[in-house]
Order: sequence, then structure tokens, then C-alpha cells
Amino acid sequence: MKAVIFDVDGTLYEQARLRRKMLYALLEYYTIRPWRAQELLILSRFRAEREKRAGAIGPDLENAQYTWCAEKGGYAIPKIKRTVEQWIFQKPNRYLAECVYPGTQAFFESLRQHNIKIGIYSDYAAHDKLAALGLQADIVVSSTDPCVDRMKPNPEGLLYIAQQLQIAPEECLFIGDRPELDGACAERANMPYLIVDKQPFAQFDFYHKLKTSFFPPKNEQ
Repeated sequence: MKAVIFDVDGTLYEQARLRRKMLYALLEYYTIRPWRAQELLILSRFRAEREKRAGAIGPDLENAQYTWCAEKGGYAIPKIKRTVEQWIFQKPNRYLAECVYPGTQAFFESLRQHNIKIGIYSDYAAHDKLAALGLQADIVVSSTDPCVDRMKPNPEGLLYIAQQLQIAPEECLFIGDRPELDGACAERANMPYLIVDKQPFAQFDFYHKLKTSFFPPKNEQ
């Protein structure tokens, strides 16, 4: 294994924990701004339209995702972009450090110490999320990047990362949280993969076990 590639949402942090925090933030914000409640429908529609298009191929998926929402909901694209930017790409970042899975940072550090490359492949833009999580990678790629323009489970994103790292797909490991997307994506790329073993946040030990398995203490080798 020469590289480990990670999905982000639900893989590096607990989504349920973040969603609870965001629910409180949304309620606090819109309770005193009821005239803007339509924005909640925009967020719901934006996510739903993306979910319906698993495996979608571009061109220009970055802008197409907003067009999908506009066509189904009748919303203006500038308003969709402002709402999504605020509530999907910016606001959640302030809570991510509290939601990162235990053991994640230590596992990243161990990979670096052993000169194993780290990649990120997410269906959403991930640079700001990664910074909020306090994690660093050698390459960060999103499905909506022009170099990919394909949604999971299309394997192009994983193949692109392997190519950029100059590592064969079978020498990489992809870690995700959704078998139907992340697992299928890896299988199509001929890449080994693992699905995160989700447990209550306090008991989560997936990355601790992975670190011990990959890099056992010297007295256990």
C-alpha cells in the first residue's frame, strides 16, 4: 500500500453529530427570519437532486448541480448558490473540529511518518472542510472539479488521484462510508477499499484499530 484515499462526509467526521449542531443553528437563524424560510426548501432540494444523480457525468458539474435544483424547485440560481455556500460550504465548518472521528488525526500522522501518500476524494468541495478538521493531504479532489466532472460511483475521481500520485490503483486503499457509492466506486477503479465501521462517537475506534493493524508497535511485530 502506497497511498490511502479518504472520502470526507461520514468518513472523517460523524455526520449525525454535525447535523444535530446544524439543526440548532438553522432553527436559531430562521426562527427570527421566517420570511427567509424558503431557503430551507432550497437546501433540501439541492441535496435531493444531487442524491438522485449518482454516477452523473459532466460537463461542468460544478454549475450543473445548481441548475438541477433550479429546474425542479423554480428557484433563482444566484439565490441557490448563496444559500448553499452559506449553509453547506461555510457554516458547518465551525463545528467540524468537534465532530472529527477519534483517532483520525493520529492515523493521518502515522501515514505521513511511513511515507504513505494521503488523498481526499469527496463528492463535495473539501479543501475548507479539511482545514477545519485539522487534516492535511497530498491531493484533494472533488467530483465537481473540472478534471473529474463525474459523481460517484463513477471511478474517474479515484483513477485521477492515483494517476496524479503516480501510484497504481491496486496499490491504493480507499476509505469511505457508503458501500453503494464509495465501495462501488473503488470496485470499478480496481482499488482495495474499506467502509468505516460506524459506532457511537465515544466508542468509535475504527481509525485506532486501523493504525494498530497497519503500524503495530515494534514489540508486537
